[in-house]
Amino acid sequence: MLVVLMTMVVTVRMVNASLVYVGGGKETWRPNVNFSEWSARQNIHAGDWLYFGFDKKLYNVLEVNKTGYEGCHDVGFIKNITRGGRDVFQVNEAKTYYFINGGGSCFGGMKVAINVENPQPAPSPSQLTGVKSIKNGSPSRFGGLVATLMAVLTSVLLAWAIL
Repeated sequence: MLVVLMTMVVTVRMVNASLVYVGGGKETWRPNVNFSEWSARQNIHAGDWLYFGFDKKLYNVLEVNKTGYEGCHDVGFIKNITRGGRDVFQVNEAKTYYFINGGGSCFGGMKVAINVENPQPAPSPSQLTGVKSIKNGSPSRFGGLVATLMAVLTSVLLAWAIL
């Protein structure tokens, strides 16, 4: 029973996270994207995942501090999140995260500052009417709520069947 309960808790936490395509699409970590404009339109919360899609032969993604972001300094970065050109990064706390492309592309605009907020509490059933999806590449949190409810129901039924 304890294992089932732990599985339920982990599943609920994972389902509430959103996957956010940085720049608004699958292959948009590249020059000629206005990342500042894109970032200003986003509502990203702690626990969400950022997706960076790019050609790994040409670009990379480095997490840097504010000074590194402002000056496009890729020396002394916090973390290189580049793995294969379809990379994800989980934002775990409410703060501003800074990412740049190492090399000269940062000076051409391949950098983004992403403000991450604390997660919002789950809506009550009375608040679910009229829920709209989030635009500009961010999935709807309503879909996460439905998936959470389904995961909890499945876990309860599984636990009942085992007993």
